[in-house]
Formats: sequence, C-alpha cells, structure tokens
Amino acid sequence: MPINAAWHEANPMPKNATLDQRVAWHIAHAKACGCREIPPSVMAEIERRGLEVPTRTDHRSG
Repeated sequence: MPINAAWHEANPMPKNATLDQRVAWHIAHAKACGCREIPPSVMAEIERRGLEVPTRTDHRSG
C-alpha cells in the first residue's frame, strides 16, 4: 500500500517509545496510512489488551 507521507510527517513514532506509545501509534497508523503491517509484538499486545485490531487503510488517491 502507498504511504500517507503527510500523516507520517505529522505523527512520528516517539524516540524510545514505550509499549503504550507503540500500541497507540500503530493503531492510529493502521487507520490513517496502512503502508505496512503492525509488528507481531505490537499486534500481540493489542490483542492481549482486548483492543480492536485495526484494518489497514488504503489511502491511494484517484
């Protein structure tokens, strides 16, 4: 899937991100960009927390 460069520029992953920050970033990323899969370790934590597993979004224009 193509990258949503504007979202990435506005939402960088925090340096030395905590697990909570990584989970939140990847959930938001999947909704806004979806250029790559959520890493397995983060996906496992999302599922462990009982959070909704987001669907990657295709933001191609046209």
